[in-house]
Amino acid sequence: MVKLSTARDFRVYGPGGAGDKWEYINAGLFLFSGILLIGGFLAQFSSIAFHIKSGLALVLISLLIISLVNVHDWIAHLAGIDWRLGLAEYDQQLALVEIVLPVVNVVGSVLFFVAVLFFEIEMDRGYRYKLEKHGLNLLIAGPVLLLVGSIGNICQVYDRSNWHVQILQKCVQVPLLMGSFLFVVGGIINLIEIRRSTDLSFKMLDKSWAWFGLFGSVLLLIGGLMNLVKVFKVQQMDGSGLERLRGGARERLRREREGQVPLLEDSDTESQRKPVRKPYKDVLVESSQA
Repeated sequence: MVKLSTARDFRVYGPGGAGDKWEYINAGLFLFSGILLIGGFLAQFSSIAFHIKSGLALVLISLLIISLVNVHDWIAHLAGIDWRLGLAEYDQQLALVEIVLPVVNVVGSVLFFVAVLFFEIEMDRGYRYKLEKHGLNLLIAGPVLLLVGSIGNICQVYDRSNWHVQILQKCVQVPLLMGSFLFVVGGIINLIEIRRSTDLSFKMLDKSWAWFGLFGSVLLLIGGLMNLVKVFKVQQMDGSGLERLRGGARERLRREREGQVPLLEDSDTESQRKPVRKPYKDVLVESSQA
């Protein structure tokens, strides 16, 4: 559902101690969003319309926070490579996992937000078929993108990162993956139940969606809590257990900062340095002419 704290060392949240503070804020906000989600889904079991509307408002606030956390994480990744998107072509994992996935998570959170907003509007203005139809579809599309982002997160490969950090990383990624999956299942079952319903006067969210959403939110809260623990552990280790990205974009950027050959001219320069080899027969002709 969100990239959260990585097991690599190149993200930049800010200069010096400010970066550590912002990383704690990032992790704390995500944990807070999980608490809001649990409260929002619990309110869906109430028989009072005001409580249901208030619960949907909590879900909206939580999804907004999750979107902001993803955007902040994406900015930290780009700052780690000096905002040079062109460097991503030298590092596929950097491009796909650290840059593309946060964008996927942001889009998924926004679609989820719009879906819940549609149902919030329905409760105020009454039933509208087109609005509900789009809401039901977005209630599936948004979590599907979040699930894709979670799958991408868990497929990351770390070669030299501290084993303790990697275990904590998996303790963050697995609950988020399972939580995103439950959100998808809840959206699909909700669509099926609503279409089976014969009561045209009540076209809202089914209770099954609230149950799956509640369990998914609990898993999201667990992932956020483990992420906060991991951030604390990594800060205590002073980043010594993190993996340094070798090769690709990060190494090229480091070489440029050290005043070595410019990045984009590396290949051309190397080709120019290679001696031109002539065929053996041409060498014999030139020597005979001389």
